[in-house]
Amino acid sequence: MLLRNVFLLLLLVVAAASSSRADDGYRLWLKYDRIADAAPRQQYQRAAQFIASSGTTPGVRTAAAELQRGLSGLLGQAVPVVAAAGSRTGGIVLRVDAQASAGGQALKPEGYHIFSEKNNLVITGRTDRAVLYGAFALLRQVQTRQPLAGLNVTSNPRINFRLLNHWDNPNGTVERGYAGSSIWQWYELPERLDPRYTDYARANASIGINGVVINNVNASARYLSAEYLAKVAALAGVMRPYGIRVYLSVMWAAPKVIGGLNTADPLDPAVKQWWAAKSDEIYKAIPDFGGFLVKANSEGEPGPQDYGRNHADGANMLAQSLGRHDGVVMWRAFVYKANSNGDRFKEAYEEFQPLDGKFDPKVLVQVKNGPIDFQAREPFHPLFGAMPKTPLLLEVQLTQEYLGFATHLVYLAPLIKECLEADTYAKGPGSTVAKVVDGTVDHHELSGIAGVANIGADRNWTGHPVGQANWYAFGRLAWDHMLSPETIAAEWTKMTLTTEPAAVRTLTNLLEQSRSIYVRYTTPLGLHHIMGESIHYGPQPWLAKAGRPDWTAVYYHKADSVGLGFDRTAGGSNALALYKPEVQKQWGNAQTCPLNYLLWFHHVGWRQPLPTGRTLWNELCTRYYTGADSVLWMQQQWAAAKPALDPALYADVAARLQTQRKEALWWRDACVLYFQTLARQPIPAPLVPPARSLADVKNLVQLYQLK
Repeated sequence: MLLRNVFLLLLLVVAAASSSRADDGYRLWLKYDRIADAAPRQQYQRAAQFIASSGTTPGVRTAAAELQRGLSGLLGQAVPVVAAAGSRTGGIVLRVDAQASAGGQALKPEGYHIFSEKNNLVITGRTDRAVLYGAFALLRQVQTRQPLAGLNVTSNPRINFRLLNHWDNPNGTVERGYAGSSIWQWYELPERLDPRYTDYARANASIGINGVVINNVNASARYLSAEYLAKVAALAGVMRPYGIRVYLSVMWAAPKVIGGLNTADPLDPAVKQWWAAKSDEIYKAIPDFGGFLVKANSEGEPGPQDYGRNHADGANMLAQSLGRHDGVVMWRAFVYKANSNGDRFKEAYEEFQPLDGKFDPKVLVQVKNGPIDFQAREPFHPLFGAMPKTPLLLEVQLTQEYLGFATHLVYLAPLIKECLEADTYAKGPGSTVAKVVDGTVDHHELSGIAGVANIGADRNWTGHPVGQANWYAFGRLAWDHMLSPETIAAEWTKMTLTTEPAAVRTLTNLLEQSRSIYVRYTTPLGLHHIMGESIHYGPQPWLAKAGRPDWTAVYYHKADSVGLGFDRTAGGSNALALYKPEVQKQWGNAQTCPLNYLLWFHHVGWRQPLPTGRTLWNELCTRYYTGADSVLWMQQQWAAAKPALDPALYADVAARLQTQRKEALWWRDACVLYFQTLARQPIPAPLVPPARSLADVKNLVQLYQLK
């Protein structure tokens, strides 16, 4: 008896130590801590007394294991998995049914239905992947303290391919990665599988992500070698039970680099044969391989244009190399040439729009949300709505390349949603980017969306703890683009930070406002691409010389003694003409153009009155100042939620917000002092002029640029 009591005491001590351990962020939104409030916990306990699963497929087994793990933690009691419910009630039944339907409508292959039947909750779908997604949806219901009584939920993904794009390299570095080195330990694979891979797969499956491109679009040909295909196959084996397919970014010149050929011409028979043989080799190692992502003839990368061919020639050859294998080719439309007299805004459109209808059925053209490059706010890319015969895959960036890295708190769901809701008018009003991307506007079977991952080897995955919200939000919007940023922010907050109602409201509002605040103190009124050279960190609006003209700031803001902004009307580059007339009407008149897009399309005089009642100069200064001051508000909101937050996590974000405030002031001072040299007007009262000089802030940028 004494030994037994000592043992129990040790268990209690270990449990107490575990519960008091600081939250290091590793568990993401899959935190299954015991629900403290007895009343809701008992309600869930009555509904989750067992899990009935007779499935033998990996997906169903994974669903049962995830439910058992999650519910046991949340309810503070063991929840057994049984083969069948029999006459038992008060449990959860997992059921794969090839004919599954809801409301008289057949479910999509990944869609799920959760409903009550004979006093049990049933999770059903046509595939084991669907049941897995339903299991995570039920756990989300409990984590966010939603009722289970009378639950009747049907959910189908609106987009087929929901992908994370990793920009990871074989040497462990991550291009534009701000959360440490790559999570892929290439030198340990395939023999050792880091447990982190499984947790990564769990997190992705929980939000409906079903594909992972594991390497950088500036690809190394090494990934296509037999050595690395064995490593990729090992990763695919980890992802498979979670419904995730693995894809590869490929280097166009691979037939020359590792194949021994003297050409990579897509029309050369030997090149075609090489890629077909390579595809067969890949599918032999990875039967559910997803396909290829390609960056070609962009920023120095090789491509079919090196041989006088076009993008369709290249994409179609790769698609045909897949043969009967179930895979796709995603061909990126991010292309631009060094042209000081042109407008980078137009270049992807000019290269790809004439190719509409010329791509193989297995090809999706992958288009960034905006026409420049992942700015804090961009008009939607003019290719959306302009290629009705080609499925377009939307690419957004979760890693904060132009958004303060892992220093600044910026919730990106509003940015993604703004693009998705933009109306292209391709087939009249209501032809939103979302409906172009999900295929409903032009009746495409293929549809896709990709997020450039913000994930690294940092213990908390994303560097900034709140960066996790962007990974989460992307997955939720990829599954259902009708969800609101507010709903997603509240979900993530409850699952990751706290369920205390007042704190949830405060933090949800903080998340929702953070992106617009960042825009105000960095690139208000439609300014864009005025960040630090190469590293894209901090302000450098005076940058006039770089490796190419469209890598400078002056190329984009066009500031002079008259005014500010890039004229993209008929009197300027005429990029506005790439949009439908209804869109041109919204943005074409400087007097009526929404202020958020004003300097994207117009060169506006410094003294020009704006609808706010201020001149352009005064409005510009006001936005920089109020934006920087709004970071103080962010600090106050975070502090207000302190009692409901883990102390270590609170301190981490509070410190980062101090840095964000300091750098918001840096942005403010750099931009107003530089633009003042051209506007030649005083800082408007009651705003207080910066205490430091333009030379001071220029020197600060130089320090950041030091190698």
